[in-house]
Amino acid sequence: MINKRRTNHYTEVYAIAQYISMSAHKARRVIDQIRGRSYAETLIILELMPYRVCYPIVKLVYSAAANANHNMGFNEASLIISKAEVNGGKNVKKLKPRARGRGYPIKRPTCHITIVLKDLDVEEN
Repeated sequence: MINKRRTNHYTEVYAIAQYISMSAHKARRVIDQIRGRSYAETLIILELMPYRVCYPIVKLVYSAAANANHNMGFNEASLIISKAEVNGGKNVKKLKPRARGRGYPIKRPTCHITIVLKDLDVEEN
């Protein structure tokens, strides 16, 4: 079954990052802190958090803001994060060589992150 996204295409812009090599649980810990905040406040929070997943999320928020500015002409000062979600991706499976010619499996989890920005100025008019 295909779920189509129902968004207002005139006020919302999104960016998606796929196959980030981080577990979805660790990424959700950071995403929950920025959901519903303004663009400038989000960047400050992500810069000060000590987690490794903050760097791909900062890149994704910058990309979504660039999409909003370039494609729709929105001002970055009036953007808020209306929706932020993390979904689990495929596990990357490798074999680590061990003693006596054996191999132990290593499973590295990945995740997909989606950031949706909404412009408050367009919504007011």
